Amino acid sequence: MYIAMNRFKIKPGCEEDFIEIWRSRDTYLDEVPGFKSFNLLQGASNDEYTLFTSHSVWESKDAFEGWTKSEAFRKAHANAGGARKDIYMGPPQLECFESVL
Repeated sequence: MYIAMNRFKIKPGCEEDFIEIWRSRDTYLDEVPGFKSFNLLQGASNDEYTLFTSHSVWESKDAFEGWTKSEAFRKAHANAGGARKDIYMGPPQLECFESVL
């Protein structure tokens, strides 16, 4: 199992806008071999930002890397950030984990 997570810091008051961006976008993940599941998680808030993470589970690191090189990936990220770049407190931070147990 391989997990890929992107951390997002979102401006206070823009949380619902961020959630709606994810709710309404087509990720094309179901077209990709090795994809298992996806979740968007909301974390803690402070005066500066609210933390979110996108969490995708893959059969393997190779499956995830195949996704990043696929046409589905290009389609899913064609409008990433889009017109609402103002809600982000910097770029997303990718973190990947490989199952060891």
